[in-house]
Amino acid sequence: MSFLRPEVAEGLYRWREALAALALAAAGLWVMTWGGYAYPVLGLILLATGIGWAVLSTRRLRFAQAGEAPGIVRVTEAQIAYLGPRTGGFVGLPDLAEVRLLTLRGRRIWKLRPTEGEALHIPVESAGAEALFDAFATLPGMDTAALVAALSAETTTDSRVVALNAVDRLIWARSGAGVIVR
Repeated sequence: MSFLRPEVAEGLYRWREALAALALAAAGLWVMTWGGYAYPVLGLILLATGIGWAVLSTRRLRFAQAGEAPGIVRVTEAQIAYLGPRTGGFVGLPDLAEVRLLTLRGRRIWKLRPTEGEALHIPVESAGAEALFDAFATLPGMDTAALVAALSAETTTDSRVVALNAVDRLIWARSGAGVIVR
């Protein structure tokens, strides 16, 4: 028997990581008040860790999109796999050349283009797509704040309209020699 309404329990469960981070930051503030020489330093470390964790967990929450789309996304070690009803594939993070966010007929799709081979298209609302945030965060030069902002923005100035009712946004591109951008 639960004393919380189901929607409140669901909200608390969804925000559990951010709440734990804020609890760590509060514990850091409390430890700082103990006095002495070591406790304020320890409290400051806990406070900084809690604040950083809270920022990261809030970005993860904003990255996860509500809705249902076909397919399952799995991120294992350095490989992203998408298993869809009609399409699917794998792409390794070291082989990734660019990440784009397509909006086509109201549906948003991640377009992952490797240096060689076919691009992998993953609907944003697919099951397990929230794991892409941590995978994308490991890419060199990826700005996670810009990544989350791209999902929440309707249109941006760096977008290009590719067809009627379609927008193509470049989120990240690998810099270096030998990369072919199509």
